[in-house]
Amino acid sequence: MVSEKVLTNLKKSSWIRAMFEQGQNLRQKYGADNVFDFSLGNPDLEPPVLVREVLKKTVLSDIPKMHGYMSNAGYPEVRAAVAAKLKQTTGVPVEGSHVIMQCGAGGAMNVVLKTILNPGDEVIVLAPYFAEYLFYIDNHGGKPVIVEKNRETFQPDPQKIYDAITPRTKALIINSPNNPTGVIYSRSSLEAISDAIEKRQKEFGTVICVISDEPYDKIVYDGAEVPSVFKVFRNSIIVNSFSKSLSLPGERIGFIAVNPRIDDASALTDGLIFATRTLGFVNAPALFQRILPESLDAKADVEIYKKRRDMLYEIVTGAGFKCLKPQGAFYLFPQSPIENDVEFCSEALKYNLIIVPGTGFGCRGFFRLAYCVDEKTIVNSRKAFEALAAQYR
Repeated sequence: MVSEKVLTNLKKSSWIRAMFEQGQNLRQKYGADNVFDFSLGNPDLEPPVLVREVLKKTVLSDIPKMHGYMSNAGYPEVRAAVAAKLKQTTGVPVEGSHVIMQCGAGGAMNVVLKTILNPGDEVIVLAPYFAEYLFYIDNHGGKPVIVEKNRETFQPDPQKIYDAITPRTKALIINSPNNPTGVIYSRSSLEAISDAIEKRQKEFGTVICVISDEPYDKIVYDGAEVPSVFKVFRNSIIVNSFSKSLSLPGERIGFIAVNPRIDDASALTDGLIFATRTLGFVNAPALFQRILPESLDAKADVEIYKKRRDMLYEIVTGAGFKCLKPQGAFYLFPQSPIENDVEFCSEALKYNLIIVPGTGFGCRGFFRLAYCVDEKTIVNSRKAFEALAAQYR
């Protein structure tokens, strides 16, 4: 009954979920307080008070046909509000017509890839990466081309990207702040990538689209800046959601924004709207579209995540693990003491530590820790990390 392709992909499926399931088993055996689960990037903070107040007001209102169909692109007033916010933050004249509301960033990414890919087109993915990108590309007949980032800084390598571009390259996916490293790509790195793309486009007579996946753009620390992709790359599309910034992952509300500098941007947006319908998303959730105009300035309490970052970073590095301190998102990506990170993460289970091997993100020899967890879990994990580290001294 199940296709061979799906069965094959199931075997390659997420290490994140696999380790989370291990955590479920350990919790049943030892109790939740004795298991230290850093596997899942599921925001544990409640949505901001403003979002909850607007939601209550909206649910109790008498807006006609509040739960009915609308344009596949979303409510015009919501698109305009998102565009105005983007114009303010990027300095680029984004209008409502450049925004298409979506069912989360995952839905948005699939819509973009469906719209731009022909069978066999190549999409460059920078490792380490969010593993689902590979499945999304495969969904629409594309071919992922993996390019490794600098393993010391986790900044993209413009020369490697240049070398990877072929006449079949249709897109490059970037994700900053990054999952799993927490690194923000520097403006200089992005500008060097833009130069590399421009050279290849002229050489091959092609157009390469930069797809920027930005669900963590509001979760940044220490005054760090997230450079505007719209300003750096002419042919760029932003994919975003409110899953992390407003702690609404289960509500599946997000958007696509097309850079107005793209040639024939209106044809692209028409294609994105068509794909939204034909992929079966139809439209973004009506209720959560309606709460956005009043909620765009709200965000989850980043100081809580920052405190957890600092606590877990001190515990992990104090135990002897090498780790780059993240600038954003809510992940640490330490180096495994052995190259076989899968074996290492299996050993961690002996100490009730649930961690995800870097192999699951296309980067062998590292492991990911999600610190969107209760502070008690972080504090109580110290002895477990110390015992695990001692095993490899």
